[in-house]
Amino acid sequence: MLKHYHIRDYDFKLIVLVTALTWIGIFAVGSANPSLQSRQTAGFVLGFFLMIIISLFDYSVLLRFYWALYAVNIALLALVRYKGVSVGGAQRWLNIFGVQFQPSETAKIILLLFFAQVICRHREELNTFKIIGACILFFLPPVWLIYKQPDMSTSIMVVVLFCTILFVGGISWKYIITAIAVAVPAFIILLTLVLQPDQELIEDFQRNRIMAWLYPDEYATTEAYQGLNSVTAIGSGMLYGKGYNNNEVSSVKNGNYISEAETDFIYAVIGEEFGFVGGCTVIVLLILISFECIMVARRAKDIAGTIIAAGVATLIGFQGMINIAVATYVIPNTGIPLPFVSYGLTSLVSLYIGIGFVLNVRLQCRK
Repeated sequence: MLKHYHIRDYDFKLIVLVTALTWIGIFAVGSANPSLQSRQTAGFVLGFFLMIIISLFDYSVLLRFYWALYAVNIALLALVRYKGVSVGGAQRWLNIFGVQFQPSETAKIILLLFFAQVICRHREELNTFKIIGACILFFLPPVWLIYKQPDMSTSIMVVVLFCTILFVGGISWKYIITAIAVAVPAFIILLTLVLQPDQELIEDFQRNRIMAWLYPDEYATTEAYQGLNSVTAIGSGMLYGKGYNNNEVSSVKNGNYISEAETDFIYAVIGEEFGFVGGCTVIVLLILISFECIMVARRAKDIAGTIIAAGVATLIGFQGMINIAVATYVIPNTGIPLPFVSYGLTSLVSLYIGIGFVLNVRLQCRK
């Protein structure tokens, strides 16, 4: 499984970028909740170690176990449904031998690896009803298990990842255009239905989040409370911010006006304490990391490597965009973490594992 690589082919630039973004996250988490900073640091150390180890193993060999990976993924997600730990009304965590983790986060990487190998083995048949139908059939169980936790935001992220995989894999434009033609009106109809007070398509709290986004003034003290305070925090940071871990009374964070600021709304902490400059730094790092992954995808030795690198770029870029859009109240609250920045060891370690695979793809790129 180990191969001889040339050190000049190692993507040190990508490592520097993800490390820099992670340390911004560690400081931001420490400001939002000092008791969690050491755990976030430990997550970084573990993730960095796994990244280096995985980057040295031939991904082509690891992908041979794609059916085992898929089976483990389904088993973990099923265990969450029946034996999971509930936090804040959602059953998304497993506790195995005292270690609590979130299988929906690891599912993103596992599904990426699984479908990369499936498409690599059946690329010539990809645009047949048989293979497309099989891909959809294998995709439905994990996304359904994630959605029923309930976790709509991660479900949407996994759907976006699946679409990216098929697109990069070479699915025909006729299928893409057909899917868009069906999806757009279906989304409009679905949105209309879920806004009805007696609907049963989504949970009440999910509908309330959408209503709060549409009518923030009516929900200013309930569902829109966090989003409006997040915008206030970011705006109050102005150009350079109020300073790291400051003790200003006027601070939105210090006044505890944003609950769980270390997770979904960590960007509000960065915006308030580091200002426009700090917020832009995070955005630029996310763009650079995603772009670097795309460049690796363009030079991969095979379609599996291309899908892996492009998939990780999608996870980081799209998920980062969604989190920042929530923090700035551009879209409804989704509860999705900011890559490498938000507190959450499963998310952090999973992303580092994904980067490890990208690094190995880079080591085997075409010259």
